[in-house]
Amino acid sequence: MLKENIKKLRKSKGLSQEELAIKLNVVRQTISKWEQGLSVPDSEMLVSISEAFETPVSALLGENVSESKADDLKAISEKLEIINLQLLQRNNVRRKIIHWILISLVIIIIIIFSALFLLNSPYLNWDYNNPENAVLGVAFHSFEWIFIRIAPIIFISSIVGIILTRKNV
Repeated sequence: MLKENIKKLRKSKGLSQEELAIKLNVVRQTISKWEQGLSVPDSEMLVSISEAFETPVSALLGENVSESKADDLKAISEKLEIINLQLLQRNNVRRKIIHWILISLVIIIIIIFSALFLLNSPYLNWDYNNPENAVLGVAFHSFEWIFIRIAPIIFISSIVGIILTRKNV
C-alpha cells in the first residue's frame, strides 16, 4: 500500500525519483527501495514525504491513492470559482463602505463650512485680556485657518472618490 502510494503521488506531482530524493535529502536508491517495498521510511521521513506531496500521512499509509483525474480538475475549478465570487463580494462591500464614508465626509465638510460661515468668526470680538478667552480664541482661529485651507482639497478628493467608487451599472 505505502509503496504504491509513494510511487503514484510522485508521478502525479511530476517528480522523478532523483528529484524526490533531493527534496527529502536521501539518495535515489532509497526512493527506489521504498517504491519496491524493500524498505520502509521511518516516522520522521513519512512526515517529510507527506509535506513534499502536500498530503496527510494517513493518506500515505491508507488506501491506494488514485491519480488525479479530470473530475479533480473540475472540483478545483469549482472551488476557485467560489473563491473568486467571495473575493468579488468582499471587494463590493469594501467599495460600498468607502463610498459611504466619502459621502459622510463631504456632508461633514459642508456642515462645518456652514457653521463657520454663520458664526462669522465670533472670536474676533472677544476680550483677549482674559487668558482663557485668548487661548480659546487662538484655538478657534487656528482651526478655522487650517480648515479653510485643507477642506477644499479633501472635499474635491472626496467627490472624485465618490464618483470612482459608485457602482457602474
